Amino acid sequence: MHEQKDKACEPRADAAPGARTCACKHKHTPRSEELQRDVQKRLNRAIGQLGGVKAMIDDNRYCGDVLMQLAAAESAIRRVSEMLLREHLETCVVEEIRSGNDEVVEEVMDLIRRFS
Repeated sequence: MHEQKDKACEPRADAAPGARTCACKHKHTPRSEELQRDVQKRLNRAIGQLGGVKAMIDDNRYCGDVLMQLAAAESAIRRVSEMLLREHLETCVVEEIRSGNDEVVEEVMDLIRRFS
């Protein structure tokens, strides 16, 4: 399964030809099982809602109903984003600042601007 994730990553520009490298970043601190389950549950719900929207469009359903279903999917995705941003602040950002990398603050500010 890990290999499938690596295949989706973009190769690094500075990698030697044919080298198996990945420009993807990975967390140092694993996410809790509880958070993993909650995020997966919420993402599955949003995926189901989006599938429902697609079916509603195919069925030529009333625009207001479609928009309500889209709003529900957006809300579910936004909640996942909030959960992961909190996790990022509590783990990755704290670890980076403690190690002396205060440049991570600019990354966090960009993320907050993107999700607010």
